[in-house]
Amino acid sequence: MNDRFLSMQLFVRVARAGSFSLVARDTGISQPSVSRIVHVLEKRIGVSLLTRTTRAVTLTEAGADYLVRAESILAALDEADHVARGDGELRGVLRVAMSTSFAVRAVLPRLSSFVAPHPALRLDFVLTDERQDLVSGAIDAAIRIGPLTDSTGAVALKLGRMPRVLVASPSYLKQAGTPRRPEDLRKHAIIMGTASRGTDAWTFTKKGQSIAVDVEGRINVNGNEGVVAAAIAGLGIASSGLLGFHDDLAQGRLVKVLPAWDAGAADVHLILPAGRLAKPSARAFAEFMKVQFNGLMSTRKTAGRNASPLRRRP
Repeated sequence: MNDRFLSMQLFVRVARAGSFSLVARDTGISQPSVSRIVHVLEKRIGVSLLTRTTRAVTLTEAGADYLVRAESILAALDEADHVARGDGELRGVLRVAMSTSFAVRAVLPRLSSFVAPHPALRLDFVLTDERQDLVSGAIDAAIRIGPLTDSTGAVALKLGRMPRVLVASPSYLKQAGTPRRPEDLRKHAIIMGTASRGTDAWTFTKKGQSIAVDVEGRINVNGNEGVVAAAIAGLGIASSGLLGFHDDLAQGRLVKVLPAWDAGAADVHLILPAGRLAKPSARAFAEFMKVQFNGLMSTRKTAGRNASPLRRRP
């Protein structure tokens, strides 16, 4: 029976990594042994779960179905072990994806109180401003800023709404002037990042009045950390979520532009992949994030109270 669970565990890891050699390296089991164990699993089931080529290891249709069920079984075993121990200690690996800037500026500085009580827990952070596929990336939890587009059935916990702000360095505003109305932005150098791309106009509201201003980036950066650095360097006016600029605003390296105008806000969710029982560590991380960000972001309307299924957008 133990061999069966080992083969299932190795199959899941190979399916997620797309490589026998990577799994061998991570587990300390030789590559021929990993390959043999997975092959024995396929032989016992009577169907090929993986397609092997010299370039990649990919799932067959049967393998994709088996993967979903295997992960649920393994997660249930983790849950059973967690409950049986009764000490609340989290173990294993928790793989979390989020944007680099959100992790660096909002999550990692607050993480010590989460990891300290759980020395047997390992956290793997996937930091990128591009959204990772949760299934192929073997992601246990992810933080999404903005509209949700994941598959139906994924679970989303709303952490809050993060206001969008416009900022610039004092030196830039001294040299280029301070915009008084949204229309004034047309005369300024604009720094565009991942969070502010995807639209030709920025929309502002004030006392029921709405204004859309066409913008074009003079400086274009594919990550918010670069946006922050460019703004501090005095290269122009930038727009992003408040938490991305929070410390620099507090320390005077940046100042808000058009603070009387509402530049909108983005929902912030913590999501779990569809079709997988959430690990105890993933659920604990979700609760930790909920507590940490209570009050740091706007939680108007339905923010953060209940988990809800995601719907695929047309």
